[in-house]
Amino acid sequence: MSVRVVVADDHPAMRAGVVALLGSEPHLEIVGEAGDGREALELVARLRPDVAVLDLRMPVLDGVAVTARIVADHPATRVLILTTYDTDSEIARAVDAGALGYLLKDAGRDQLVSAVRAAARGETVLAPSVAARLVARMRGPAPVTLSPREVDVLRAVADGLSNPEIGARLFITEATVKTHLLRIFAKLDVGDRTAAVVAALERGLLAGRGAG
Repeated sequence: MSVRVVVADDHPAMRAGVVALLGSEPHLEIVGEAGDGREALELVARLRPDVAVLDLRMPVLDGVAVTARIVADHPATRVLILTTYDTDSEIARAVDAGALGYLLKDAGRDQLVSAVRAAARGETVLAPSVAARLVARMRGPAPVTLSPREVDVLRAVADGLSNPEIGARLFITEATVKTHLLRIFAKLDVGDRTAAVVAALERGLLAGRGAG
């Protein structure tokens, strides 16, 4: 029997390429395609495909929100995320929402086709880099080391200082403060100052901090 597939991606060229690739394979049938998350949900509800291949970042509803709704309302449809994003946070959100597979858009033809068929069988399919990140996540946070200056900057952030105030305290320029913060965010895999302080405290990187 054919595996019935819905493809959702807000980039028309990318969506057309995936549709053409999968549709040319034996026993794979493209029954619908969507340009945003809401349209994808409507198609799944109406067509009840075996597999929904979803982009992660789409307008109206993103791939994570669509995945959660599909898993809750249409559990017979398996979700395969196909995206360019492979950060820990993106992967975790998609997997936690119930995605059965997570592939990157640089996946080869055979890998994508095999992934769709495997997902239809209820098997988990992960890009190698994604699988490695999930294993590392399960093992706990990777060790992170901040330089003494990065610790000074983060302590100042924890004390509520603005970038100009941090620069004045540490006798460095505001641009240098911003550079240190970007490096800190990257090391801790966070996106803002508050999250950086919380992550650093959880890892013991600011233990015993003072007003300095």
